[in-house]
Amino acid sequence: MQGNVIPKSGEHRGADPNMADYEAERASFTWEKARQALDGLPNGGGLNIAHEAVVRHALGPRRDHVAIRCIGRHGERLEVTYGELDERSSRFANVLSALGVQPGERVFALMPRTVDLFVAAMGTLKHRSVLCPLFAAFGPEPICQRMELGSGRALITTPTLYRHKVAGIRERLPELRHVLLVGQSAGSGAGPEGTLDLDGLLVEADADYEIGATDPEEMALLHFTSGTTGKPKGAVHVHDAVVSHYATGRIALDLHADDVFWCTADPGWVTGTSYGIISPLVHGVTVIVDEGDFDAQRWYETLEREAVTVWYTAPTALRMLMQAGASMAKEHDLSRLRFIASVGEPLNPEVVVWGQYALGLPIHDNWWQTETGGIMVANYACMDIRPGSMGRPLPGIEATVLARDENDAVEVGADGVAVEAGVGQEGELALRPGWPSMFRGYLGNPERYRSCFVGGWYLSGDLARRDEDGYFWFVGRGDDVIKSAGHLIGPFEVESAMMEHPAVAEAAVIGKPDPLLGEVVKAFVTLHAGYEGNEELRLDLIGFARKRLGAAIAPREIAFDQHLPHTSSGKIMRRLLKARELGLPEGDTSTLEVRP
Repeated sequence: MQGNVIPKSGEHRGADPNMADYEAERASFTWEKARQALDGLPNGGGLNIAHEAVVRHALGPRRDHVAIRCIGRHGERLEVTYGELDERSSRFANVLSALGVQPGERVFALMPRTVDLFVAAMGTLKHRSVLCPLFAAFGPEPICQRMELGSGRALITTPTLYRHKVAGIRERLPELRHVLLVGQSAGSGAGPEGTLDLDGLLVEADADYEIGATDPEEMALLHFTSGTTGKPKGAVHVHDAVVSHYATGRIALDLHADDVFWCTADPGWVTGTSYGIISPLVHGVTVIVDEGDFDAQRWYETLEREAVTVWYTAPTALRMLMQAGASMAKEHDLSRLRFIASVGEPLNPEVVVWGQYALGLPIHDNWWQTETGGIMVANYACMDIRPGSMGRPLPGIEATVLARDENDAVEVGADGVAVEAGVGQEGELALRPGWPSMFRGYLGNPERYRSCFVGGWYLSGDLARRDEDGYFWFVGRGDDVIKSAGHLIGPFEVESAMMEHPAVAEAAVIGKPDPLLGEVVKAFVTLHAGYEGNEELRLDLIGFARKRLGAAIAPREIAFDQHLPHTSSGKIMRRLLKARELGLPEGDTSTLEVRP
């Protein structure tokens, strides 16, 4: 399906794209110009994320505009304006100040998707402490590990999460001075020993807070990313990242001031922070927050009832909606929806096409990482979509594909400059350093940080190729790519082909060691309801894949697995499948999806 093109629409629902012409935007764009679109702190006080996301709106005509509309698990709705969010986050900043929490110290948030999380995030950033979001479904060990690595000074959480996930590890966190409980039994003044009632403290705190001078290079965010083995790495981001959050929201997500925006990612992950909280607030839009878990009917009802105009979600969720059938989508009025984007893992071509049929809009894939802090490569509203492609680099971003040598390392010439791969050749996706949201380090691990940069480029660890028109195509993670009989096989391409079979709901592909071929391709497939994983279907799938991909690339082995392992943010954990297949240690599984 990579040869197909979905042309850009001559007419756009609701609003013309912010970026009318990609080439013209690239030619004129500078990060300094993007920075000038923001206010900056008064009197030359620098740049602070919370000021750009909340304060400047509260001081202007958008003060009474709804910033957050939170939908509870049982359908209850709570709205908070920019003025109210400013006041509540100022109270939180004053609570931190009164407790002696200093700028630069880390404040961890272990919270469900609620307004309280937004208040804590903005209040922490106002105080110039460092926001460290945690996924609420984490177990005690990954929480402890991240808080130890981050030297957490304060934690905001709920009584239930504290009791089940933090109380048992508290003695292992000697630097944790303050645990602030919000909601449920909090507010009564009585809580577990060693905790504070945040609701009560907020009532007593002053509603005014003046943000101190903020160097744009001050640490603002700490996001943890898991490696294949060993401990998680803490990626450091600074207040200047807000420039990227603004620019990417305008260009890649096409945010307009009157939009109703829904990012389905949990704020415990970088997508949920960068694009569930910061970017939309910087643009002054209304953000939808849903406390409930995924349910196809609930999601369609939310899109319709809340009149969502821009929707940012994940491939796994879209594939689950596909499983529910296009008829369910067509039962709802989605006419206000004008732009859909996806991130988290590569978007299968058939899902892009399905969006056009079922939702009336194509789905725009984009690519970025925890380390990049913001969207780097995307399909844009003003451009044709090539299903299966991650798109073209954001204006202001220089991207390339670097050649790899016989040892799978980036090839560097005698002049010390990394060698770029030719058009259509596979290599490592790399970015020229210098964009505002680029991570500034791995906390406490400078050697690992330095190893990410070679020959003048940041190495993403992802393999890709670039076509003659400058579109980038994801091949796979560097450690996921399969080498079989001299062929480099990208799992994503095989998985996409497998998913074109009507029986297959989801597929994951690994390389299995083979003494003759080096590796053979093994596919793990999840079946749609009504199909039985028997030998007849196995042979049919192998034949189907050989027709699509050729015998050299198609899977030689197929296993049926109705519970493929995912991270909590929706990515298939191929490395975990491979470890289980080979009987190897599973490594860091702290981001593994928790099933009820």
